[in-house]
Amino acid sequence: MSPTKIGFSILWPAFWTAIPIKAVFAVLAMTMGLVHFEGRFGLAFLMLFASPVTVFAAPVIMAMFETQFGEGIGLPLIFGASIPVDIWALGVVGQTFFLERLRKEPPHDGLGFAIWWRAALIGTFFLPLLWWIVSRVTETAITASHSMAEMERMRHLFETGLPVAERIGLELTIWGSISSAVLIVLTVIGISILGQIIRRIAENARPVSENYQGIVTRWDLMRVPADQGLLLTSLAGVGVVMSLMFWAILPVTTPHPHDCCKKPEVHAEPAFKPVESLNKNTQRIASLAAQVEAMEQLKVEPKGQKEKGKGKADGGTAKDSSVKTKP
Repeated sequence: MSPTKIGFSILWPAFWTAIPIKAVFAVLAMTMGLVHFEGRFGLAFLMLFASPVTVFAAPVIMAMFETQFGEGIGLPLIFGASIPVDIWALGVVGQTFFLERLRKEPPHDGLGFAIWWRAALIGTFFLPLLWWIVSRVTETAITASHSMAEMERMRHLFETGLPVAERIGLELTIWGSISSAVLIVLTVIGISILGQIIRRIAENARPVSENYQGIVTRWDLMRVPADQGLLLTSLAGVGVVMSLMFWAILPVTTPHPHDCCKKPEVHAEPAFKPVESLNKNTQRIASLAAQVEAMEQLKVEPKGQKEKGKGKADGGTAKDSSVKTKP
C-alpha cells in the first residue's frame, strides 16, 4: 500500500472520530467567552483544530507569522484538551487499520500515542513551511493576476467588454486555482511522509494468525466494553453535565440590546380572510352609494324649490299686469 493511502486512511477516520468530542470543548469555550475567533482565520482554525497533526503547529504558526486565530485563554485550553482525544482516536483507528487492512498485529498497546507524537512532530515542522509557501504563492498569484489585467489586450477586454463582477471572478479564479493546486500538492506530500512512518511501524509488526473472519470477530470484540452499563451511564452523565453547563453559562454571556437601542414593538398583523374582506368592501361600497344618492337628492330638492318659487313669481306678475290693463 502506498504511503499516501496509508496516511490518508489513518488521518481521515481519526478526524471524524475525534471532531464531535473536540467540538464540545470548543463550543463551551466560546460560550464562556474564553476565546474570540478572528473572522478571516475562522476556517483556518477549524482546519487546524480538526486535525491531530496540528496541536503544536498552530502555536508555531502564530509565533512565526504573527497570525492570530483568536484571542483569549481558550485557545491553549482547546488544543490541550484535544491531545488525549486525538491519542484515543488514533489508537482506535490505528488498531482497526492494522488488523483489517494490513493484516498485522498492533505493535503495542500505545499505538495511538506512537502515531500521535510522530504526527505532531511532522506537523510542527511541515505545517509552518506549508503556511509560508502557500502564503507566498498566493501573494505572487494575486500580483500576477493584477499584472495580467493591466496588459494592453486584457485591459482593452476589461474596459470594453467584461463587467466588473466577471473581472473579479476571473482574477479570483486565476490566483485561487494556483494557490489551491499548491496547497493540495503540499498536503499530499505531508500525508505521504506520515504514511511512510506508519508503514515503517507496520514493517516491524508480526502478521496476524487468524483468518479474516477471526480478524473481524476480534475487531468487533475490541469495541465491546467489559461493563456496558457503566459505560452507558458514564456517557449519559457526561452529556447531561455538559448540557447543564452550556445552558447555565449561555444566558450570562448572551448579549442583550441596551435600553437606548431597543427596537419598537411590532405587533403581528392579523391573518388575511378574503371572505370577510369582500363583505366589508361590499358594505362600504353600499354605504358610499347611499351617501352619494342622498347628496344627489339634496342637490335636486333646492332646484325644485327654486323652480316652484320662480313659477309663483311669474304667475303673480302676470296677474298684476292683467289688472293694470283693465279699463
